[in-house]
Amino acid sequence: METVFLFAAAFTVFCISALVVAPVLLRPDAEARRIFSVVETERTDHRSTTQKEQVEEAVLHLSRGMRERLGISLSSQLQKRLTLAGIRTSSAPDIFFAAQFLTPLVGAFLGSFIAGNTWFWIFAFAAAGYVAPNFWLTEKVRRRKERIRRSLPDTIDLLVICVDAGLGLDQALLRVCKELALSHPDIQDELMRVQLEQQAGRPRMEAWEHLAERVKLPEITAFVSMLNQTERFGTPIVRALSRFAADLRIKRKQHAEEAAARTKIKIVFPLVFCIFPCLFIVLLAPAVLTMTSSLSGFGK
Repeated sequence: METVFLFAAAFTVFCISALVVAPVLLRPDAEARRIFSVVETERTDHRSTTQKEQVEEAVLHLSRGMRERLGISLSSQLQKRLTLAGIRTSSAPDIFFAAQFLTPLVGAFLGSFIAGNTWFWIFAFAAAGYVAPNFWLTEKVRRRKERIRRSLPDTIDLLVICVDAGLGLDQALLRVCKELALSHPDIQDELMRVQLEQQAGRPRMEAWEHLAERVKLPEITAFVSMLNQTERFGTPIVRALSRFAADLRIKRKQHAEEAAARTKIKIVFPLVFCIFPCLFIVLLAPAVLTMTSSLSGFGK
């Protein structure tokens, strides 16, 4: 307990020292102060900010200042992962960096309350806190990809209906985005980005290829390749979309059959470790008791 008390006291002193020294270390330099003096205004700000927004702004400011002081630049791989997870706000990398910095400290603080093997639990909880943000982001990316993969057949069916009704691919894409806003928001967001890139001047196929690189799903890659071949060779888009939708239905059926066949193997473990012991107890216990009583009577 003495070690725990010393660690808690040291942690408290560190936090107080950090709060005292942070305004000095994070103070803007002379050039930044000149810029602030130019852009500042005497007009009163009537906007109302909640306590949550103020705390988030303070954490972001502290995280951004620490990252700049330490010379840590934003990784392009981290930005791609955040984009794959559907997090595209400008403050997302700073929030993730703050989480990676704060969660190990919180884990170490919680581990210090365990009496036995205190230092082991401190390091274990700190390591778990450092890994937790990466694990959460990876799981969020995986779930979003799975939602996009499941919503792709319905999207292709809607595209087939719209194109078969006489709309062009771009107009059909806008119509499909409106229909998918509530049921499948993830793929609707990606399709809207394709449409916005086209409106900004990017060529159509380049925008679709950017979608395939951004989402990184085999189904999306195959769909973009089909569109590329259709535009290159002049194949009717309705026929190509119909055939691709039929292939997606077949793949979805095969995936369901594969998952159903896999359950036969997965159910073996609950049967062996949970159900069979109960059956053995119910079926064999009366026989064992009868044999025991018979043998005891035979001995007498």
